[in-house]
Amino acid sequence: MNSILKEDINLIANNKDILNHLSGKTVLVTGATGLIGSLIVMSLLEYSKNNSPIKVVGLVRSKKKAKEKLMEYFSDSNLIFIEQDIQSPINFIGNVDYIIHAASITSSQMFVKKPVDTINTAIYGSENILEFSKQKKVKGILYLSSLEVYGTFDNYGENIKFVTEKEYGYIDILNPRSSYSEGKKMVENIFSAYYKQYDVPIKIARLTQTFGAGVDYEDKRVFAEFARNAVEKKNIELHTKGETVRNYCYTVDAIMALFYILIKGENGKAYNVASDDTTISIYNLAKLYCENKKISVVIKNDVDMSMGYNPIVKISLNNDMLKELGWKSNYNIKEMVHRFIKYFEILQRDSKI
Repeated sequence: MNSILKEDINLIANNKDILNHLSGKTVLVTGATGLIGSLIVMSLLEYSKNNSPIKVVGLVRSKKKAKEKLMEYFSDSNLIFIEQDIQSPINFIGNVDYIIHAASITSSQMFVKKPVDTINTAIYGSENILEFSKQKKVKGILYLSSLEVYGTFDNYGENIKFVTEKEYGYIDILNPRSSYSEGKKMVENIFSAYYKQYDVPIKIARLTQTFGAGVDYEDKRVFAEFARNAVEKKNIELHTKGETVRNYCYTVDAIMALFYILIKGENGKAYNVASDDTTISIYNLAKLYCENKKISVVIKNDVDMSMGYNPIVKISLNNDMLKELGWKSNYNIKEMVHRFIKYFEILQRDSKI
């Protein structure tokens, strides 16, 4: 395993104050081959090696992909796979105590090219997992939502809007790209409805853009493209002026936040998930990747709708509610970028051996 990824998994697994609450329990993770889902699975199984074991059920569309993504843990006796499309009713006979619902389409280009698929995966997949959670009488179910539910905020000019869980902006519902944002919002409402009508113990995590060890080298998202360019000594080309401002979350911080929300969060509540000291524009983030790499940022400003880019936003998620649960951030933006580049350097080196 990549040494940076191993360090991150161990850091999460050693947080016994929170993971001890899951000892002896069964946790189902949907989207178990995705970035967040796979890190959750690995962290729980790593914890189980030296503690009272946690049984992990990974819902995946392909066991072949799961074997590639979770190679070191694939044969672990505490890991069980459900191989199916989440748009079908969940087929699992055993007991489940907790569910982390991470399954989602995450490619911006897919939001534009296949907006119906994006919506259907969100809505029908979530309805299936909620029906399953109701049948199993789970102790808690956590939905991974997104900062995109907040949309854009007008009249802020150059100022940054610091967004709490109670504030919402504008989303263009006639833009196919909004299939992701509106899908996430609708699923949050469905989760809340199941809490109200059936007393299903739901919690919601609104993650800002998250990156770190565990991202595939060929990932198409901008943070991965920046890291590849840094490793391969290529200039970073921006298709916009890079004016969008947001805060970010390192993968370790995000996974720990999810466990805190699942165990200590209040039922029916949503929590923003973002690391401290990470608010930055796309342009300045790109410049961070260029430091000491002898490469530059080149602004092409040739964006078109097919690229799936969001409108310009300048927001920073307020994480006070998350901190009240006892969570704290480990990495600022410079540390995130440094570790991520190092992780990609090792991936590139190992691929050439």
